[in-house]
Amino acid sequence: MPTLILLRHGQSEWNQQNLFTGWYNCDLTNIGIKEALQAGKLLDEAGLIPDVTFSSLQKRAIKTAELVNQSLNREIPIHKNWRLNERHYGDLTGLNKSDAKVKFGEEKIQEWRRGYHTPPPPISPENNFNPNTDDAYANVPKESIPLTECLADVVDRLIPYWNSDISKDLRSGKKVLVAAHGNSLRALCKHLDKIDDKEIVKLNIPTGIPFIYDLDEELNPLIEKPVLERALDPKTAQTQAESVKKQTQ
Repeated sequence: MPTLILLRHGQSEWNQQNLFTGWYNCDLTNIGIKEALQAGKLLDEAGLIPDVTFSSLQKRAIKTAELVNQSLNREIPIHKNWRLNERHYGDLTGLNKSDAKVKFGEEKIQEWRRGYHTPPPPISPENNFNPNTDDAYANVPKESIPLTECLADVVDRLIPYWNSDISKDLRSGKKVLVAAHGNSLRALCKHLDKIDDKEIVKLNIPTGIPFIYDLDEELNPLIEKPVLERALDPKTAQTQAESVKKQTQ
């Protein structure tokens, strides 16, 4: 039976500072490190040892995957691909979320953050936190690097990688861990659970908690249930999801 494990990276430095992060390559905080190690412990206790891990090109996700390996005392291979990157927040990158509301208005920020088809303004060359020239993306085709994204864009760039690589390992019977980001994981949840455009923007995925999908041969979930109920620690997931929600208000 194919098993998929979804894990949002541990708390990042910019999560802690309440900054729009997107493709910016910040590291984990000490809390984030502890969350990643705890995620590995939860997987071990549940007997869910991944055979392979897929991650983004961003250090907070890669480090989370590496810390899960450390916690499990395993050398699980980690495949890294830009298609699992966080959503690109365009010229919001580096802005404090509260300050952004003052600058652009709360209604406009909500539209950019939670509108499925509405991207923020594109990143400008003058933005001091422009991530597009980061060496981590040196091998990504220039035409593929976005200037901004909405969630629909994340779905469009991620699903081809799901079809070509991730699903291949699942179909071979492997337990697959995807260590990625709030929006790239929402894109996967939308695809797997067939969540409509209006509902998916309401989903908040907390950091550092594994979510488990047991799949059939066609890679459809065996059991239909809300995403947060798939967490190995549902109570903590619900509490932390509420905290994530407050960041958007």
